[in-house]
Amino acid sequence: MNTKLHAICDSQGRPLNLFVTAGQVSDYIGARALLSSLPDVDWLLGDRGYDADWFREAVVVP
Repeated sequence: MNTKLHAICDSQGRPLNLFVTAGQVSDYIGARALLSSLPDVDWLLGDRGYDADWFREAVVVP
């Protein structure tokens, strides 16, 4: 069995919040779990594993 570590980090790469899932679980599970703890920022950097319409709509402020 393996695991994935999903993280919210600051601009210096320091972790602010972490979430662990099983390795075979979709990245969307980690994204959904951490979504409410995203800080208010001007830009985000994420892996292609988090590329979903629902996620982009949730983080983009109109």
